[in-house]
Amino acid sequence: MVVQGKSAGDQIFDIVNVLLVLLLTLIFLYPMWFVFVASISNPARLMVHTGIMLWPDGFSLEGYREVFTDPDVLTGYLNTLFYVGVGTVFSMFMTTLGAYVTSRKDFYFRKLMLPFIVLTMYVNAGLIPDFLLVRYLGLYNTRWALIFPAAIGTWNLIVMRTSFLQVPTGLEESAKIDGANHWTILWRIIFPVTKATFAVISLYYVVGKWNSWFNAMVYLQDRTKFPLQLFLREILVANSTSSEGMIGGGGEYYRLDQLIKYCTIIVSTVPVLCIYPFVQRYFIKGVMLGSLKE
Repeated sequence: MVVQGKSAGDQIFDIVNVLLVLLLTLIFLYPMWFVFVASISNPARLMVHTGIMLWPDGFSLEGYREVFTDPDVLTGYLNTLFYVGVGTVFSMFMTTLGAYVTSRKDFYFRKLMLPFIVLTMYVNAGLIPDFLLVRYLGLYNTRWALIFPAAIGTWNLIVMRTSFLQVPTGLEESAKIDGANHWTILWRIIFPVTKATFAVISLYYVVGKWNSWFNAMVYLQDRTKFPLQLFLREILVANSTSSEGMIGGGGEYYRLDQLIKYCTIIVSTVPVLCIYPFVQRYFIKGVMLGSLKE
């Protein structure tokens, strides 16, 4: 068999593609790199620095020390871990049940339920009805106000449902012959086959709940229940009273203000970035499996 080499046009095309990908990679990574090097720079030099920063301007861990000694940030971290952990488990449980029920071809009301489920992606009652509902249910100013109302993502449910539909019916029929019930079919037959989709949907929920702050701002009053992102918003946008108490008043506040912002961004984003390498291999398989038509 004769293997023909690439033509000059193909080689040029490959070189342009590589250069374009490298350029885009640098553009996407530089903001994160800038925040990191700025967070370990000398605060006095950082305050007067302008332009591009490729390396730390001096070295100081003062910002991280201030962040980790602030009680609000530590409280927000613990609260966020609770919301992410409990919220993701509850959301995955409810999404899995909804996807399983709507994927049963012998379920009589399946076609009647699906339009109402999809409708929630396009029609929203609005903030005021949501707030009144949360308050009427007794969830206002409780941790459950951030878990129950946002338990199911409609798009996640549809992707998981489509993934369940790709499981061969022969596997389920064999399990039923052996006396398996719906729970056994779901967790011992469907789950092992579609675990890639489970990993992808779980990551979507983790990232969404980790970055969520708006619901907390609306439904919570007690600062001891605030998630980390809400304290981050106060530091970045509102220059909250808690950040003033953390880094002192007067000139010290203005000297460390910018450094604190960069350090807080790093502290709040690194945990999520550490999760991606472990689930990256599931992305293509999981999304493709859940995107096939019925």
